[in-house]
Amino acid sequence: MPKREFRLITPGIKDGFIKVIEKPVDFFIKRNVSPNFFTILGLVLSGVGAFFYAEGYLVWGGVFILIGGISDTFDGKIARTRNIATKFGAVLDSSLDRYAEFLMFLGIMIYLMRIDTPLHYWTSIIAFFALMGSIMVSYVRARAEGLGMEGKVGMMQRAERIVLIGIASLVHEYALIGVVWIVALFANITAIQRIHSVWKEEKEELRKK
Repeated sequence: MPKREFRLITPGIKDGFIKVIEKPVDFFIKRNVSPNFFTILGLVLSGVGAFFYAEGYLVWGGVFILIGGISDTFDGKIARTRNIATKFGAVLDSSLDRYAEFLMFLGIMIYLMRIDTPLHYWTSIIAFFALMGSIMVSYVRARAEGLGMEGKVGMMQRAERIVLIGIASLVHEYALIGVVWIVALFANITAIQRIHSVWKEEKEELRKK
C-alpha cells in the first residue's frame, strides 16, 4: 500500500479551487488572453505586496500576495485548456515565481528589520532561511525533473507557502512572524525530503537493472 503524504493543501482542496476558477478562466479564454499575461501579472501583484510589507501594511501585503498567487494559477489552467502550453511559458512561469518569492520575503525582511526588538531582529534572519528553503524546494524539483525524476514530495510547496503567509498577514503581525518560522523550518525539510526522494528513486532504478 503506497504511503500517504501529508499536504496542507490536499488534492480535494486543489480540485475544489480549480472548479471555482473555471468560469473566470473561461471568460479570459474566450477573449484570447495569453497565459503569460497572468504569469507577469502574478509577479507585479507580488511586487506590490512586497512594497506594502516593507512599508508595514501587512494586511494589504497579504491581500496582494494572495491575489498574485491566484493569478499565477490562471496561466497554467489557460495554457492547458487552450492546448497552447510552451516550454518558454513553463520557464517564464517558474522563473517569475522565484522572483515573486524573492520580492515577498524581501518586503517582509525590510519590515522586520525596521522594528527594533529581538523578536523582529531574529525573525528577519529566519526569513532569509525561509527564502532559502523556498528557493531550494523549487530548485530540487526542477533539477530532478531535468534528470527525468519526480522530486515533488513534501508539505511546504509554493501554494502552501503563499497561502500561509498571505492568510497570516491578514490575521496579525505575530501570526505572520510565527508562519515565517514555520516556513523556514518546513521548506528546508521539504527540500531535504525531495533530495532524499530522488536518491531513493535512483536507488530503485539501479536495483531493477
